[in-house]
Amino acid sequence: MLAEIRIESLGAISAATAEFDGGLTVLTGETGAGKTMVVTGLHLLGGARADPTKVRTGADRAVVEGRFVTAELGDSVATRVDEILDSSGAERDDDDSVIAARSVSRDGPSRAYLGGRSVPAKSLSGFTNELLTLHGQNDQLRLMRPDQQRIALDRFADVAKQLRRYRTLRDEWLEARGDLEDRRRRARELTQEADRLNFALDEIDAVAPQPGEDDSLVDDIRRMSELDSLREAVQSARASLSGALDDGSSADEFSAANALSQARSALEGTDDVGLKSLAEQLGGALAVLVDVSGELTHFLSELPSDTSALETKLARQAELRTLTRKYAADIDGVLEWARESRERLAQLDVSEGTLAELERRVDALQADVVDAAQALTKVRVKAAKGLAKAVTAELSGLAMAGAEFTIAVGPLEARADDNAPLTLPSGTVVHAGRDGVDAVDFGFAAHRGTDILPLNKSASGGELSRVMLALEVVLAASTEGTTMVFDEVDAGVGGRAAVQIGRRLARLARTHQVIVVTHLPQVAAYADVHLMVDSGADNRGGRMKSSGVHRLDDDSRVAELARMLAGLGESDSGRAHARELLDAARGDREQAS
Repeated sequence: MLAEIRIESLGAISAATAEFDGGLTVLTGETGAGKTMVVTGLHLLGGARADPTKVRTGADRAVVEGRFVTAELGDSVATRVDEILDSSGAERDDDDSVIAARSVSRDGPSRAYLGGRSVPAKSLSGFTNELLTLHGQNDQLRLMRPDQQRIALDRFADVAKQLRRYRTLRDEWLEARGDLEDRRRRARELTQEADRLNFALDEIDAVAPQPGEDDSLVDDIRRMSELDSLREAVQSARASLSGALDDGSSADEFSAANALSQARSALEGTDDVGLKSLAEQLGGALAVLVDVSGELTHFLSELPSDTSALETKLARQAELRTLTRKYAADIDGVLEWARESRERLAQLDVSEGTLAELERRVDALQADVVDAAQALTKVRVKAAKGLAKAVTAELSGLAMAGAEFTIAVGPLEARADDNAPLTLPSGTVVHAGRDGVDAVDFGFAAHRGTDILPLNKSASGGELSRVMLALEVVLAASTEGTTMVFDEVDAGVGGRAAVQIGRRLARLARTHQVIVVTHLPQVAAYADVHLMVDSGADNRGGRMKSSGVHRLDDDSRVAELARMLAGLGESDSGRAHARELLDAARGDREQAS
């Protein structure tokens, strides 16, 4: 529960501290004194958007700090709270309470703190939302929204198990359905890609390039372009080395081979060891000359004698360049591209069998989702009757004896462009939303015999306040141990209805900590703790000073109730009326307990 709240420089409040007990606590005070700032502070702790205009004039920032006690929480809520504290690195105080804080700067961003650690506002709201349920006029308006009506019904129905199963199956179905649609869409793309790869590979195979062929062709073409000069140079060199001519005869002129042979013979004819060694070296040189001469002879034999061979080489080079323009910078790159493309072709799965298998899985999952959705609908339909009956009974106790509250659970029909259409056995196509396929609609008639219309079309402000309170009283069992805050839930009502609201709030406070901001003395009389927010005036034109929060004793409480009754806080008649109202409320509570 909320044990204490401290507020600095927020609206009309310069600095104030309020301590809370269990049961029913009311906050009262003159209009403009700053009662709502207490609720605003709790909204800030709940992660609401920080509004710099709420910072008190003359202050740089506003600070709200709340101390929470978690000892009486249910097991599931306590577990979630501990997880949030652990993940945030927050620490409990010495008394095991948890301090949550929020600061709002006039010129800069807000800051959130939990257990002494700076945390994102989302983490702070995750903690406080487990402990606080805030109800104001905006919350009453949210009650008119279909999603909020479904949430209220689900709290009563306890659909956690059915909803969990539905969401799990729905996620699997949507994933499989998306995979199938993607494959169907990409099947055309993959087929086209396969066709392109096959065409390219056929083109490469038709040319049948060899590794490094483009480079060797460049050398061949260069030789053939210089064929006459090459032949002349080789013939001259060969004749110089060996004296051999093209017709196989010997030339008369000097040849290197003959000279070396003669020199070697001359040296070998001596008895000198050194000269014989030189003769051996000349023999080696002669062998090299013979080898080179043979290479030159082979080179001459390889030179084409037909001039059309050059054209053949140029045509082949053009074929290879066609491939290198399309697929890679050189022939080796083309061959590597072809290898990778064959591997890619082996991976492309565009078979009808694969698509058929996926279709069968999607159909099976869809049937499971339909089954889970219908099970969820069944629980909601049954719970809707019980919740509607209970709320109608509560409204009767809130001075609305002729009112009737209904809940309709119908199909959430799919749109024309729905991304998750689901066909029910009845043939109705519904939207498979994350929370099911049901549209929940609250209906209301204020008087017996009138038509039941949607809540947002039939309830006045006061009636809507009582509908919300009736719902909270009925739903209270599902949130035992939490703190419930009502900001002027009694707006627009008075008299006997006000007494009934006070009675219901007191009953709700048996299992919850309930904090109520109210203008009605009939409601305030039922409080276990009465806090008053007051303000004073300085000496300069009666300008309002800072508001403070005070806990009232019995006499002060009588005076405040008298003020609330008719502004007669100091009159004997007003105080007598207030005392009578307070005693009646106490007697009513004692009798109810």
